[in-house]
Amino acid sequence: MTSTKQKIDAGLAPAQIALREAKGDWIGVGLFSCAINLLMLTGPLFMLQVYDRVLTSRSIPTLVVLYALIVFLFGLLGVFNFFRTRVLSRVGFRLDSQLMETAQKMRLFQELSLSSVKFQPVSDLSRLRQFISSPGLAAFFDLPWVPLFIFVVFIMHPWLGWLTVAGVIFITLFTFANEKLSKQKLAESTRWDLEGSQFGETSRKSADAIFSMGMTSNVLAHWRRLRTNSLGYAQRAIGTSEVLMSMSKTIRLLLQSSILGLGCYLAVFEIITPGTMIAASIIGGRALSPIDQVVGNWRNFVMARQAYGRLNIMLAGKGDAKDLMNLPDPQGHVDVSNAYKFVPAANGGEAQVILQGINFSLATGDGLGVIGSSASGKSSLARLLVGIWMPDRGSVRFDGATYDQWDRDTLGQHIGYLPQSVDLLTGSIKANIARFEPDADDSDIIEAAKIAKVHELIMSFQGGYDAVIGKQIMLSGGQVQRIALARAIYKRPKLIVLDEPNSNLDAEGDAALSAAIRTLREMGSTVIVMAHRPSAIASVNKILMLNRGKQQDFGDKQDVLARVTQARNQAGIRS
Repeated sequence: MTSTKQKIDAGLAPAQIALREAKGDWIGVGLFSCAINLLMLTGPLFMLQVYDRVLTSRSIPTLVVLYALIVFLFGLLGVFNFFRTRVLSRVGFRLDSQLMETAQKMRLFQELSLSSVKFQPVSDLSRLRQFISSPGLAAFFDLPWVPLFIFVVFIMHPWLGWLTVAGVIFITLFTFANEKLSKQKLAESTRWDLEGSQFGETSRKSADAIFSMGMTSNVLAHWRRLRTNSLGYAQRAIGTSEVLMSMSKTIRLLLQSSILGLGCYLAVFEIITPGTMIAASIIGGRALSPIDQVVGNWRNFVMARQAYGRLNIMLAGKGDAKDLMNLPDPQGHVDVSNAYKFVPAANGGEAQVILQGINFSLATGDGLGVIGSSASGKSSLARLLVGIWMPDRGSVRFDGATYDQWDRDTLGQHIGYLPQSVDLLTGSIKANIARFEPDADDSDIIEAAKIAKVHELIMSFQGGYDAVIGKQIMLSGGQVQRIALARAIYKRPKLIVLDEPNSNLDAEGDAALSAAIRTLREMGSTVIVMAHRPSAIASVNKILMLNRGKQQDFGDKQDVLARVTQARNQAGIRS
């Protein structure tokens, strides 16, 4: 049997694989649909027998036998309907269970991406699951049985059959017209909806600035424009569908009456029996019913299809991790060789270079201070060093291995990272420091807190390490940063990257940070600090100077700072 990894290597996305692996379930749904559609003939055939046999023969025993038979057959119909619904529900549940972790991972990863194209894989997965579990998909399984009902009507009389065919053709044309006219509008509605959702999320995160600077009305007006565009396109698509659905339903009802009228005409001339007339009307309506249901659920189908397409794009190649060699625990050697990083340009324009020609090497226990003005590339370099981004040219190696040679979860255990913008997750302080590791050792947590000089602060909170952030306690920016520092140094990782670690710290916090860097270096960790304030580089031994993404200088701290001072003095003399 082909493994999931082999399927991914063959170019299949996890969403495709998950649905293909449900092949047995789809076959089961098809078989149940076959039984259901055959049993749907029970009512019309019962009516045919009642009109043509019971009423003419006045035989009550015949009526009783026929009634007992249809009770049994309708009971089977209910059972098969239940099984089909249950199987589809289970397929949707299994799809969600298989992909929800990957979808959430991709949702997190795309926040780190430089691409301007953003998806919502978790929402798309939910939309696809809901459609699979809905009656709308069951209608598609009923479609192949439409010819069966038409064939039965033809057996009753060819004129009735051709009238049914005409109705099927008309409703099918409405379905294709619905697809043609609403597809682009629904795609535009989805695009504007995604943009509005992203703007709403960023607005929520910036609520303090929005309210304090009187931006509320402007922000809401902009969000309203995005939302109005989304709703406008959706309404236009729905309007088109509503017209076609109404016409489709009208034709179906008219066709049933037309079959009844034509059947009555044939019955008057005794070409068919009255029972045949009634049965043909019901079966003809049944032939159109699946198409009518498909038209009614067409918008949901199109949205589910779009969600499926986006999932395949987003999750392509992300189902199984590669079988990577288990590398030995790193010692902290970092080598950056001619590293470049580009920002993809919108609309296929020229890419922007944010880092170019970065070269340096660090040994175990080294401390590197990265200095430079704003927009010099310090945070971008930090992201390269912890493996959030991969270099577009050159290499970044950790103990000789590039980051794509490591298993991400394994590598993460040896890396500590304090980003410039820090947020702690809802949960206890203990869980946050331990990176939500389920079996974390309390001694490791306390050691990290003590190195970060935050142990006494935590103990002063009600609940201590078990206090829940955001519920039991509210933390200041400096407190968040210090607890995040403890998280970064949990279990003394071999590479620790701190991006503006003292931006929210006071003098006491600065001193604690310098002491923590010295302690970590003595314990064998390689520490890299992106710094604006000089206090952040007090405990490092090397300096890397950046300017507009280019490396200007690298070397021992005293030598680099001396060269910087000399350059400034010479510039002052010239001026």
